[in-house]
Amino acid sequence: MGDLAVYAGLFLTAFAAATILPMQSEAALVGLLLLDAQPVWLLVTVASVGNVLGSACNWLLGRGIERYRNRRWFPVKEAALDRASAWYRSYGKWSLLLSWVPIIGDPLTVAAGVLREPFPIFLLLVALAKIGRYLVLTVATLGLA
Repeated sequence: MGDLAVYAGLFLTAFAAATILPMQSEAALVGLLLLDAQPVWLLVTVASVGNVLGSACNWLLGRGIERYRNRRWFPVKEAALDRASAWYRSYGKWSLLLSWVPIIGDPLTVAAGVLREPFPIFLLLVALAKIGRYLVLTVATLGLA
């Protein structure tokens, strides 16, 4: 049962970190990697799936954002969304390769939904970025190179 809790916690942390919530999944992954109690490949997989699915939620949020954009409770500030949309218009779908970057990555994934990026392309680019980030982090943490 302990392993299930570890994986569930990592998944939820990675999922939430990919949304607009201010969380750091990297710290959770590094901590678990250093404990050396679970298989590395499984930790990276769980974190990656959680993080990519969190970004997919952002894309969905972007698809329906126009209905809620001006509401007081809406969590994305209009200025941040406008900046991300302008960036996305300038660099297109390839900007999604920066979806792993703190602060700008989450608004980019929302902007991709707003600007109607096809979901398969979105998913491929975001998955490459997020998995790549976790792999680099894992190699840097464990010195596997």
